[in-house]
Amino acid sequence: MRLITLALAFLLLLIQYPLWLGKGGWLRVKDFEAQVNEAHKKNAELIARNAKLDSEVRDLKDGTGAVEERARYELSMIKQNEIFVQIVGKGQAAALAPLAPKPAEPPQH
Repeated sequence: MRLITLALAFLLLLIQYPLWLGKGGWLRVKDFEAQVNEAHKKNAELIARNAKLDSEVRDLKDGTGAVEERARYELSMIKQNEIFVQIVGKGQAAALAPLAPKPAEPPQH
C-alpha cells in the first residue's frame, strides 16, 4: 500500500511540473502578464509624449505665438521698444548680460 501511495504522489508531482514550471506554466504566464502591463504603461507614456509633440508642431506651423514664446524663453529675445526686467533672487547670479550698453565715458585729456 505504501508503494502505491508513493507512486501516486510521484505521478502527481510529475503532472504538476509542466503546470508550474513548463513552457505554458502559471509562473511564465504571470511573468508575461507583468511584461504586457509594463509595455502598456510605456505605450501610454509614448502616446502622451507624441500628442504633446504633435500639438507643439501644429502650434509652430500655424501660429506665431509658440515661436514668440520660444524666442522669449529659450533665446531671451525681446521686442523692439519693449522693456526687459529680470528679478534675481538672493544667492543667484544674473543669467544674462546687461542688454543696454553702458553710456560712453567722455575722453579724459
